[in-house]
Amino acid sequence: MKRIEAIVRPERLQAVKNALIEVGHSGLTVYDVQGHGTQRGISQKWRGQEYSVDLLPKVSIVVVVHDHELPDVIDVITREARTDRIGDGKIFVTPIEQVVRVRTGETGSEAL
Repeated sequence: MKRIEAIVRPERLQAVKNALIEVGHSGLTVYDVQGHGTQRGISQKWRGQEYSVDLLPKVSIVVVVHDHELPDVIDVITREARTDRIGDGKIFVTPIEQVVRVRTGETGSEAL
């Protein structure tokens, strides 16, 4: 099993969520996060003054999938989150050693 964490623009959340549901992945966790990548934020003008915003709002979408589903889920997230502008986000993949469903005690693949 793999844990996918996708950091994307907040306005792309609904599109990513809907696409994941369409391909059969309804279980996800979403966090509001702030951060910046290599662009280190943005500069904006307001009332003639320039100011810097170095922590931009993003959302973190966490999905746990079976190994064979990984390429399809990454493809869906990438396709739906992409705007072709700087700051579209990143996807991180990490292995999952164990899963336990608290309610029933099921473990492993059965717990997903």
